[in-house]
Amino acid sequence: MTTTDDTLRMSRDELRTLFLFEHLNDDQLDWLSREGYVIKVDEGRVFREGDEASCCYIMTSGSIRMCKLLQGEEVEINRTAQRGVYSGAFNAFFGADDRKAYTASMYVLEPSEFFVIDAATMATMMNTWFPMAVHLIEGFVMGMRRTNETMGQRERLLALGSLSAGLTHELNNPAAAAVRAAATLRQRVAGMRSKLAMLADGTLDTTKLHQLVAIQEDAVERVAKARELSPMELSDAEDSLTDWLEDHDVRNSWDVAPVLAAVGLDVPWMEEVLTAVGPEYLEGAVRWLMYTIDTESLMNEIDDSVTRISTLVGAAKQYSQIDRAPFQVVDLRELLKSTLVMMSSKLDGITVVKDFDPELPPIPAYAAELNQVWTNIIDNAVGAMSGSGTLTLRTKRDGAYAVVEIGDTGPGIPDEIRNRIFEPFFTTKPIGEGTGLGLDISWRIVVKKHHGDLRVESKPGETRFKIVLPIDPESEVAAQGDLL
Repeated sequence: MTTTDDTLRMSRDELRTLFLFEHLNDDQLDWLSREGYVIKVDEGRVFREGDEASCCYIMTSGSIRMCKLLQGEEVEINRTAQRGVYSGAFNAFFGADDRKAYTASMYVLEPSEFFVIDAATMATMMNTWFPMAVHLIEGFVMGMRRTNETMGQRERLLALGSLSAGLTHELNNPAAAAVRAAATLRQRVAGMRSKLAMLADGTLDTTKLHQLVAIQEDAVERVAKARELSPMELSDAEDSLTDWLEDHDVRNSWDVAPVLAAVGLDVPWMEEVLTAVGPEYLEGAVRWLMYTIDTESLMNEIDDSVTRISTLVGAAKQYSQIDRAPFQVVDLRELLKSTLVMMSSKLDGITVVKDFDPELPPIPAYAAELNQVWTNIIDNAVGAMSGSGTLTLRTKRDGAYAVVEIGDTGPGIPDEIRNRIFEPFFTTKPIGEGTGLGLDISWRIVVKKHHGDLRVESKPGETRFKIVLPIDPESEVAAQGDLL
């Protein structure tokens, strides 16, 4: 219960005992005595986080606790009985935009008394009595904001440049493979045309030609269904085919046997070819079939390469959210996958484990900015593991929240700096290698922009960042209101 008595004032001498006012002169203290007033609170909440910040409260007796909302629950962030502590609209002199809401909730733990100054009064007092201090503080705050914005943009550009270089490298490999395969395919098709002309010069009867075509189709099917042989199995198959081809006077059998063996063709299969075409046309038939197998394999390689390029381009588009609304309903699993593709060049030597909950529903979010969160955390994890270890990405549902966990097996974060890793400009990297804004930006994206939570648990060999996001942000806001 709160009792306000406008006639209850604090005298000049009483105000001077509060550390905030101990250096004010008599006229200033008299002004405060007239403009301020005293309230008494027996129990309960004095103000609620998110409400309009209308007053500054200075505790003269009693004890309080401060709480902030976290995942729909209030978490105590401070508890004190120190006389003179203050909270509320103490920064009202920054202007309306900066005093629009209380940043926490305040509760009294026992009957307490407060000296109260209205926000407008506080702003007038500060700007009249301490104009230089106001300008200095405002300049410092604005400077820090501009620095954060500038350095944040630089951090994003550096990350984008690094990812672009990785993407270029990743695109170059399949593109080069497709070019090589296309050039080889041209040669194989030319050779196949030559052998086909030899087989169809009129001496090979129609029945045998049909049999050979049937064998060719069987070879093509075997290419598609071929299982991967162990090195020992492949070596034995090549030796058997080489011996058989040499016994039947097929030249350069050492060049033909590996192609046939790689797709599971064996000696009994070659006997069928011999029966179909006869000894006279065996070598031409064998090479024609070799060209068939080779061209099929090359076309598969081109298809794989082009598919890889398409996948990379799709991942880049998903990562950057080109042509999409900034706020949209997204699948967190797809965002994580696209980030992994974009960062694949940094993951050499790293074992990646994906444990994605298939039942996790899509959530409304700023997709491109969440991708930046994943990028910052994964980049730190890879750096901590120094090229070897296990990166684990996990998604799950926890009630009304979607949870993303990113873990690594690095040395862990020392206890003495764990509470500082989300501070702007704090970094453990050498000069020139980090700005100290990656985790600060990530925290602001998750907590400020998505009303979620970002926390870390760490010990040697296991560090886990946990990103908690509301599945339905509008319902979450309503739930917080009901809670309070």
